[in-house]
Amino acid sequence: MKESSKKDLLDEETLFQVSQIFKALSDPTRIKIMYLLRDKECSVKQIAETLGLLQSTVSHQLRTLKTLRLVKFRREGTMIFYSADDKHVYEIMEQTIEHARHK
Repeated sequence: MKESSKKDLLDEETLFQVSQIFKALSDPTRIKIMYLLRDKECSVKQIAETLGLLQSTVSHQLRTLKTLRLVKFRREGTMIFYSADDKHVYEIMEQTIEHARHK
């Protein structure tokens, strides 16, 4: 393999992280949560009520999203509020939604 071609390859850690993000975004519940959090922060209770999910389900899914740095949280007293960690993943989501809606 040419030297310039080797530079263009993804290192194993980056490849693993990218595959984990896509795996996380392959779950419809996580997509709903991410979409809800794109422009605002919500508590687990607010997410559960808005999406019609159990709080335990939301907490479980948020744990996965938090581990991958797709959402962040802040604590206010006993309440925890979740929001988008950054806009990079949302750009991918918006493009994918636009592609899915394109006829």
